[in-house]
Amino acid sequence: MPGSRFMHEFSARSLVRLLLLSGLVLVMGLGLRLSQAEQAARIDFDVMRGAMQERYGSQGVEAVNAWESLLRELDGRPVREQLRDVNRFFNERIRFGEDQDVWGKPDYWATPLESLGEGRGDCEDYSIAKYVSLRILGVPNEQLRLIYVRARIGGRYSSVSQAHMVLGYYPTSDAEPLILDNLVGEVRPSAERDDLQPVFSFNSDGLWTPGARSSQADPTARISRWGNVLQRLEQEGFRQ
Repeated sequence: MPGSRFMHEFSARSLVRLLLLSGLVLVMGLGLRLSQAEQAARIDFDVMRGAMQERYGSQGVEAVNAWESLLRELDGRPVREQLRDVNRFFNERIRFGEDQDVWGKPDYWATPLESLGEGRGDCEDYSIAKYVSLRILGVPNEQLRLIYVRARIGGRYSSVSQAHMVLGYYPTSDAEPLILDNLVGEVRPSAERDDLQPVFSFNSDGLWTPGARSSQADPTARISRWGNVLQRLEQEGFRQ
């Protein structure tokens, strides 16, 4: 699975279907900041602790403290360590749960605060929490993409697949991405994930669609749930 597969080899029909079913929309960037990196993001943990206390009590505050401790420990560390430890943290902290069971809605994108407070989430929630964490640590936005895939379930030769989201880290614009996934504990190159078939990918700067490196249209007009996530992030202590 060469790196270009996760950039260009998409199904247009699947993209349209997923967009229509999910009501997706994209937003402009998280300009948050914790580390000294220029492109890092910002977060006010005191505001977040207050929100957690109000909504989830002392258990929620403990989860925020653990997240803050992780980010401070990883600040300035090699990016491979950041990818590994952020991936592990959320995979261990959050139990998988369907949106209907966790939120009483068929499709809901949670903020990291909500995912940590509930202790449950689905693939979008894992991916968003990891994306936000790495942005806070200073990983440039252009190196991160949320990737919708078809994930083959039941082994290498299974014909059963389901819609799934992972986070991709691209060392360079034309590189094979490293995949952060709640289904697999290790961060692996996409070449080692032949169970994943990419459909489309996005970040807060653009949407990568079939046959194009990046959408030239305003991404804020494309995927709505992401805009809603950003609004809630700002209320929970994130600042651009």
